[in-house]
Amino acid sequence: MGRNPVTWLGSPTFPAAAHHALADVQLRGNLAHATGTIRTKRLAAVAELPDWERLRLAGEAIKDDVLSQLDVYLERLEAAVTAHGGVVHWARDAAEANEIVLGLVRATGADEVVKVKSMATMEIGLNEALADGGVQAVETDLAELIVQLGNDRPSHILVPAIHRNRAEIREIFRREMPDVPTDLADEPRALAEAARRHLRRKFLSAKVAISGANFAIADTGTILVVESEGNGRMCLTLPDTLITVMGIEKLLPTWSDLEVFLQLLPRSSTAERMNPYTSAWTGVTPGDGPQQFHLVLLDNGRTATLADEVGSKALRCIRCSACLNVCPVYERTGGQAYGSVYPGPIGAILAPQLSGDPHDPQAASLPFASSLCGACYEVCPVRINIPEVLTHLRAEVVRAKGKRTPEAIGMAALAWILREPHRYEAAQKVGSLARLLARNGKLSRLPGPGAKWTSGRDAPVPPAESFRAWWRRTHD
Repeated sequence: MGRNPVTWLGSPTFPAAAHHALADVQLRGNLAHATGTIRTKRLAAVAELPDWERLRLAGEAIKDDVLSQLDVYLERLEAAVTAHGGVVHWARDAAEANEIVLGLVRATGADEVVKVKSMATMEIGLNEALADGGVQAVETDLAELIVQLGNDRPSHILVPAIHRNRAEIREIFRREMPDVPTDLADEPRALAEAARRHLRRKFLSAKVAISGANFAIADTGTILVVESEGNGRMCLTLPDTLITVMGIEKLLPTWSDLEVFLQLLPRSSTAERMNPYTSAWTGVTPGDGPQQFHLVLLDNGRTATLADEVGSKALRCIRCSACLNVCPVYERTGGQAYGSVYPGPIGAILAPQLSGDPHDPQAASLPFASSLCGACYEVCPVRINIPEVLTHLRAEVVRAKGKRTPEAIGMAALAWILREPHRYEAAQKVGSLARLLARNGKLSRLPGPGAKWTSGRDAPVPPAESFRAWWRRTHD
């Protein structure tokens, strides 16, 4: 089996990437403006619903039910899709999924496909695998198109080009789009019209479309995609063949469960009462839409994640991106610093588990990319306790390193000191000598390992007398 390309090969660890991102003033300005705008709109949209917390609890319960009976619901979905003329394929990992999709595209004779925005296909590196096989994938979501034309990496789950401003987008379009006006303005309307003209030709000529899925209904075999632009609707209706790549956790048991999620998702992601386009299809309908439908059910580390009682909570995620928009770390570093298809708080708990490699230093750095402020948990529409999972995964990283790391040796020494009162008091006396290094009442430059702490903050100056010593002197 191939490696799961959930994290990008060659990416630096998060601390190194974040250090570089923090120096980019333009990037930080773009992010602050975009996330601040989305946060404000989401607060207003959520405040309109007096039963918002009950909806969150319902969403949590439904997703937990799915995860606890995933095998049952998956078999039910397969039977329903097959009964309606679709074909279901099972993929254990990224390599297997890419091989399946490439084979299906080649069977049609097509050398170009149009794509609906999909995190799952990005997760497995499908575009690159198709290109290696002689097939060009054309992203039709506006933000994904910007990223693709700019030979860039996405930095947000919902708005992949959030790190770009209008002027930068105009230059990308002028450089990469054929027949674009040389005097193209950087106004949103003009940029959208240029993208529309560029994509319309692709829609009308495409024989094959590839999509992800927001939800799948186990009872009926119905697949759903929600979007804001209409590009997905074009991909899902015009081509002859439709291939959907879906993570196995995207299931809902029944149609009635959509009542919950079609309220939670748009308000949490785009701050809309209802998403503009909800496309649903069940297998194949003769004479209407694609006449060949293939559903690729993707594991790619999800079964292993499901086995972890704490870590499996990440599989509730409905990819709304609300956690990114409130995260103080993400707002200052952007998504590319995470080196992962899934950035931000959810990426920090999902990517390390899906990568399947506890010794990958880049993936192992992600659970530490958080201040543990808890804002992500407060906004999550399915109540994923992200801080709890982060601390759990941090412990896993420490355990994977073994007992001979500086951290492990330091903690063992600390445990030895704390086991005996006289050792603890002796350590306090030695530690109090650090006050001799203070300048103007601050410890700004500690020697040795302490230098990492004071490189970003001041350390408190220890008092000349400990509490124990003071108590003994004043109460004995």
